[in-house]
Amino acid sequence: MDSHQRGRLTVRLTDTGDSFACHPEENVLCGMERLGYRGIPVGCRGGGCGVCKVQVLAGDYVVRKMSRACVSAAEEALGVVLACKLFPRSDLTLTVVGKMRKGLGCGAVAVDGQCRSG
Repeated sequence: MDSHQRGRLTVRLTDTGDSFACHPEENVLCGMERLGYRGIPVGCRGGGCGVCKVQVLAGDYVVRKMSRACVSAAEEALGVVLACKLFPRSDLTLTVVGKMRKGLGCGAVAVDGQCRSG
């Protein structure tokens, strides 16, 4: 039985090498918070502030409504989404591109295309 059949999917962060379990009905931000990193910035949790921007490198997923001020249609076409609105449908591989980079110890925060934090 694979992880999808059990309802637990694995999300891997390329930035840190960490991975965590995430259920299909749970957004990826909730799973990331369970990693226990101090300083992970969490904004509105509603898809409107852009703090939790990530890029999906591999895997199947669905996203719920996000503010276009934070994620453009062009970015979304490249797999850039907000973790608070990202729901896995298979195991995922992500890289953090939003303001969470600093909280995860990933180095400098990317500035291009970022929304102000909420």
